[in-house]
Amino acid sequence: MTPTKSFGSRLQSAVAERGRLCVGIDPHESVLSNWGLAASAEGAREFSMRVIDAAAGRVSVVKPQVAFFERFGATGYLALEEVLASARDAGLLVIADAKRGDIGSTMAAYAEAWLTPGSPLEADALTVSPYLGVGALTESMTFALEHGKGLFVLAATSNPEARDVQGAAFSDAESLASRVLDDVWEFNSRTSAPDTWGSIGVVIGATVNRVRFGIGGAIAPIAPVLAPGFGAQGAKLSEIDDIFAELSPVVLASESRGIVSGGPNEIVSRIEARTAELRGERS
Repeated sequence: MTPTKSFGSRLQSAVAERGRLCVGIDPHESVLSNWGLAASAEGAREFSMRVIDAAAGRVSVVKPQVAFFERFGATGYLALEEVLASARDAGLLVIADAKRGDIGSTMAAYAEAWLTPGSPLEADALTVSPYLGVGALTESMTFALEHGKGLFVLAATSNPEARDVQGAAFSDAESLASRVLDDVWEFNSRTSAPDTWGSIGVVIGATVNRVRFGIGGAIAPIAPVLAPGFGAQGAKLSEIDDIFAELSPVVLASESRGIVSGGPNEIVSRIEARTAELRGERS
């Protein structure tokens, strides 16, 4: 049975209430050390819980980077399960940043692991890779919709190594990134209610040259954009409207290191400052 509210509509409501900031939960070893925590599963768990406490009620979305928990093996996954559940219990929407991508049946298993209600790894949305073909994600996209969940499909990422691949052009001059966007928009057009955000979003880095990638400003139908690259990678939150133009209202601005690098005593003030910056306020 399809849930009453889709992920897209839940995200749309949350952003309207608490803004477009997405706080990344990335327990790098250097960050844990700066916070006085051990580079261990327990350290990653403690760091994440403090970030959740600071984010709850102040932002709409958090995005745990799965790799920083996986590196600790079974204890890391146990910590991640607790982090995911605690964030959702705190009223935050959770994007599991796992970047999974495989053929249909394997991809379906990933979707079951991360998007099944009641699963130990349950999140609200999952980042996925389309480079075995967007069609290989169809079963996962359908599964997400059936369970009120979402996906964010990598299209034009903020890392410079991706430019030659994602910017490569087909014979009709359309870039690979643009083709991914077209396929996602087409799926949303068949599954989204009018004036409601689609549940299948895309990842477009804030440091990406949209013109080079052939990415325009129109969204039809409306779908959320997850935008890494703010803060430590160079993009400024105050420039989000200039960077994304017509896309800006549906962009989730993701930042991690710039928010947590000041340690536990500064995280609340930094979240509040960045939320104000996204609203166009000046201190």
